[in-house]
Amino acid sequence: MIDQAQKADFERRAQAGASPDDVQALARRLHDADGETALADRLSLAAAFAYVAFAAPDRVAETYDAIARGWLGEGARGPIVAASGEAAAPVGSSLWPAFWTLLDDAAGGMGAGEITPRTAALGALLSPALRDRSATAALAYPGVREAAAGGYPPRMTLEALARCPAGSLGHEFYRLIVDNGFDLEVLDREALGLSGLTPPLDYLNARILQCHDLWHIVGGYQTTALHEVAISAFQLAQFGHGYSAMFLAVTAASSAMRDTASQRLIMDVMMTAWRHGRETPPMIGIPWEAVWDQTTQGVRAQFGIAPYVSPYPADLFEALRAA
Repeated sequence: MIDQAQKADFERRAQAGASPDDVQALARRLHDADGETALADRLSLAAAFAYVAFAAPDRVAETYDAIARGWLGEGARGPIVAASGEAAAPVGSSLWPAFWTLLDDAAGGMGAGEITPRTAALGALLSPALRDRSATAALAYPGVREAAAGGYPPRMTLEALARCPAGSLGHEFYRLIVDNGFDLEVLDREALGLSGLTPPLDYLNARILQCHDLWHIVGGYQTTALHEVAISAFQLAQFGHGYSAMFLAVTAASSAMRDTASQRLIMDVMMTAWRHGRETPPMIGIPWEAVWDQTTQGVRAQFGIAPYVSPYPADLFEALRAA
């Protein structure tokens, strides 16, 4: 655990941010360090993820690209996503107590089923100024404006998926949902009030709830704890997904607080999946309902999607718990 002074320093850094050059250099230094690294340095890197999640959403691509260059030794070959140049929005005073409480509860063994809504609830504690800024930032990602122009997405149905032929993407999606007892749209869009969000956030958040498990299949991400971290970085790289930014900020801080080995593992996964997302053509605008009857491989070939190559076994956390 960390003390109050360390928490205050983290909050200050998360509000102020750091330059791309500085976070790239810090990431490189932590990656190349021989042995245990200083907690202060680990938290400084984690604060960069909190900065773009809670204060500067238009700087997600700039910051993550810089960290990826430092951590991986090379940048992603993705399109430029320009930052606005605005000063960071103020982080609401009510966010930090909820953030630290969530970290404490997660460290105590809270399950993924509770972490998801608890992280989503942080969005209600963000500065109102951040919402319009997030909407503008999302429009800088390729494919977002065109996809959102189609309007608020209608619901998918299990009945339609059940009619898909064996061997098709739609059938594989159906089996994933039914066999695992998943909710088709992950969370209730009405309960979250998604239709009332500033466009294109209304469309983006509803559509990714529908497509999250579908993206698992097509993107090559398994439905394990480690790959939930990975696919969050992929989603963030694809269209600046606000929930993913918050989830990764929580994950980055949690691993930094634990130890160097934990941070290195999480950073390896986050950065490789971020690069995968930046280098994959935009998936947010794919008319999934029109390709249900195609094979997964056929859909990947049609839209130029290569599956994620994980640096660790996808079920690493589950295997460790079982051992």
